[in-house]
Amino acid sequence: MRVWRAMGVLGATAGLLLGGVVSTASAAPAPSDDARCAPSSTTPLRQFRATWISSVVNIDWPSKTGLTAAQQQAELTGWLDDAVRQKHNAVVLQVRPTADAFWPSKVEPWSRYLTGAQGGDPGYDPLKFAVAEAHKRNLELHAWFNPYRLSMGTDINALLPTHPARQHPEWVVTYGGKLYYNPGIPAARKLVEDAIMDAVSNYDIDGVHFDDYFYPYPVAGQVFDDAATYVQYGGGIPTLAEWRRNNINLLIQEIQGRIKAEKPWVKFGISPFAVWRNKATDPEGTDTTAGVQTYDDLAADTRRWVREEWIDYIVPQVYWAGGFAPADYNKIVPWWAEQVRGTDVHLYIGEATYKVGTSTQSPDWADPAELSDHMTFVSTIPEVKGNIFFSAKDVRADRLGATTLLNNTWYTRPALIPAMPALDSRAPLPPHAVHATRTTAGVQLKWRPTSPDSTSYAVYRRELLAGDHCPDNDARNLLTTTRSQSFLDTTATPGTRYLYTVTALDRLSNQSIAIPTISLR
Repeated sequence: MRVWRAMGVLGATAGLLLGGVVSTASAAPAPSDDARCAPSSTTPLRQFRATWISSVVNIDWPSKTGLTAAQQQAELTGWLDDAVRQKHNAVVLQVRPTADAFWPSKVEPWSRYLTGAQGGDPGYDPLKFAVAEAHKRNLELHAWFNPYRLSMGTDINALLPTHPARQHPEWVVTYGGKLYYNPGIPAARKLVEDAIMDAVSNYDIDGVHFDDYFYPYPVAGQVFDDAATYVQYGGGIPTLAEWRRNNINLLIQEIQGRIKAEKPWVKFGISPFAVWRNKATDPEGTDTTAGVQTYDDLAADTRRWVREEWIDYIVPQVYWAGGFAPADYNKIVPWWAEQVRGTDVHLYIGEATYKVGTSTQSPDWADPAELSDHMTFVSTIPEVKGNIFFSAKDVRADRLGATTLLNNTWYTRPALIPAMPALDSRAPLPPHAVHATRTTAGVQLKWRPTSPDSTSYAVYRRELLAGDHCPDNDARNLLTTTRSQSFLDTTATPGTRYLYTVTALDRLSNQSIAIPTISLR
């Protein structure tokens, strides 16, 4: 058994093998026009992959109230293990579903969805546990906050007496069978921001995530009663609709500024209803006839947030099938690609896994290939940098075998998180002392970090005799990403010579140059 180490630093291309040693002086990459080196659309090197894990009304986690701390933890690690098996690289976990908290917040009470009683201590810190367990698996943890929803019912007295809404009932609006903070009251907006920043300041989360609820979805025959608030705080804004949009714009601008002032690396993303405006309403809108338009009905000018770069990523919930006439997936996604083009805002697409095998909206949801067809379509659109699936229990259900089909077609290899050079473009230094050793269990790789900004590592492998000198511009050679400083390759074939390379990644997924090492038997 012999182990050879490279003596210098190479890029992601393999060097020449000279007597069993990688030459750092005469690396000869294949011609750039070699068709073999064209990146594969089915194994992209970078792609955001996640599920939404919903806590409101116990949709996903915890599965019901009153579970013990150990039971809750076991359920959550099960969801995280699902993500790893599916080669996802992030989870979006709902931690503030109804003006409450999945952590010991200084601002709001414990969520009732933990213990069954608002304010009930679950006996541990769920957000702290979630961050630690996600990072152990090298998954990003995006903490999901619903800004203004207070309660899924209308009884304000069901809230704890110490709840901020009980202390300030003048901030509360009853609408559509639920309670909401009034977005037009500056003090209510500040409280929402303070609640979110309590989590940002005290936990190592990777992202702050909003869903599609701002002003509530319209309910026929009901009025969101904020006319008096408009009179008090309108400040010369000519219409109620414009004032409402301004209120939400202020929330987005202010929370973005506070996040970046506290932790510049924490990403801020929003997942809105996918139709900004129908073309019949606005010629710049989508070719849709959707019953809701975020600009008009939710006071959410989602297009402006992208154009002003107030957010780092947007995940339109394109929860319709391709070819569905009122809202065609294949028309809406390109529209969003046009909106992000030329900006620093990433575009991920929200996918309706929950409709597979259950929805009668269109016959396509009875086709197990519908979600995979979505992936085929977006693979041709370079602005689309990933997908998020709603929700975790539906992904796990694998109805019609749709999740398995998608994973076997599109998620056969791991993927790095897309980098965000607008936040930070400096790559970490590469690891050093990289070496590989043959063992009875496989090839054991070890390395050492060079700089403290390295948070994880990517391990690539290629066969030395296969004539593969292509750069690692896709994930076909990517074995794993890990936060460890070692990796056991149990899939290595005995007697086969491999060139391994290891790169360091920082918390924004900037990648170092690669350090190669050869394993020979």
